[in-house]
Amino acid sequence: MTAPSRPPVPPFTAETAAQKVQAAEDGWNSRDPQRVALAYTEDSVWRNRDTFLTGRAAIVEFLTAKWEREQDYVLRKALWAFTDDRIAVRFQYEWHDAAGQWWRSHGNENWEFDAHGLMSRREASINDVAITAAERRITGPRQPGEPEIPLR
Repeated sequence: MTAPSRPPVPPFTAETAAQKVQAAEDGWNSRDPQRVALAYTEDSVWRNRDTFLTGRAAIVEFLTAKWEREQDYVLRKALWAFTDDRIAVRFQYEWHDAAGQWWRSHGNENWEFDAHGLMSRREASINDVAITAAERRITGPRQPGEPEIPLR
């Protein structure tokens, strides 16, 4: 059986790499672990902060726990660089914990894709900064013409 395709597929151009980044942002903002996991190969390898995992089932389990902990999560991603089958992004997301403390999480991800456009490897480095509700910048879906992610 042929693996399902997840366009755009490698080799990437600036346009298709940007489309892949936006698709990832949209998927993660759904906060639906099952939907998000479909963008990855069955044996996808991840490093997320200090957590290492392999496979879609582990991805679903990880994301389910993440979005239970990181409430009202909303994300922005920006293309950093790309090659034929790899994309680097920088991102920020905001969320609050169960106690109501808001956080802005900054990070970088490196992605590698198979020939069908499924992500086979994801490495994420992330730092968290406590913010007040008044300091929030990301409050909903990306708006047309929204500016690039600020550094801090």
